[in-house]
Amino acid sequence: MNTQAYINYKRIAEAIDYIKLHFKEQPNLDMIAEKVNLSPFHFQRLFTEWAGTSPKKFLQYVSVAHAKKLLQEQQATLFDTAFDTGLSGTSRLHDLFVNIEGMTPAEYKNGGKDLIINYSFADTQFGPLLVASTHKGVCYMAFYQDTDKAFLALKAKFTQAHFIQHLDLMQQHALFIFQQDWSKLQEIKLHLKGTEFQLKVWEALLKIPMGELSTYGKIAHDLGNPNASRAVGTAIGSNPIAFLIPCHRVIQSNGTFGGYMWGNTRKTAIIGWEQALVRDQETLF
Repeated sequence: MNTQAYINYKRIAEAIDYIKLHFKEQPNLDMIAEKVNLSPFHFQRLFTEWAGTSPKKFLQYVSVAHAKKLLQEQQATLFDTAFDTGLSGTSRLHDLFVNIEGMTPAEYKNGGKDLIINYSFADTQFGPLLVASTHKGVCYMAFYQDTDKAFLALKAKFTQAHFIQHLDLMQQHALFIFQQDWSKLQEIKLHLKGTEFQLKVWEALLKIPMGELSTYGKIAHDLGNPNASRAVGTAIGSNPIAFLIPCHRVIQSNGTFGGYMWGNTRKTAIIGWEQALVRDQETLF
């Protein structure tokens, strides 16, 4: 799937990889543009259109120093920050859009037997995406490179379910946010297969506002088990819903971004994109 948005994302991803490898050199616009085979003018325009901010500002957003700053600022009041800023949409995303329903013990144990799961493929600015849903809500969302492998990964999650390739309303509501359309946030529901602890961790991720970051240790502390950082990391690594459950907003306590199931470059890009959106919202107030 090579939509123009994804082609642009791949170019920006290449630029981000170059920046990360040569961070200490603080590459300028000309140097980065040359590496992605674009003129400085074209690269500046493309990057700004894609991310909503300049390459220079984006570099600041994704730097370790900025990550540490985000962790220090407002970390004790993450849940209140969205309301205090007065933003109308993006920073309140965690509070508005998701109601989680865990699968019943029987559903969990039998691999989704008797469940009918609709699934579809979509193009986003961060790459091709597979999204699936039951009659109760979105149950799976993942970025992918190979269509067949993506579907096999979905089937491995629900070995006994019946699959139908069909784009339903639940999937559409979830996909609207990639278009910066927040009008259907309250319509999004999740139907998740996980242990009680995993569900608690995934729900905790939803409390991290857009544009903010948290750490594994902070989440463990919020769950009342400050020694469970490793277990939290394992649960985050099992997150079945890319982007909607924002595991990309969790970084290491030293400020480095750490790993991401769907690629570190994609994680870096999403963090910068979200922070650019929030910054643009702030300029309206």
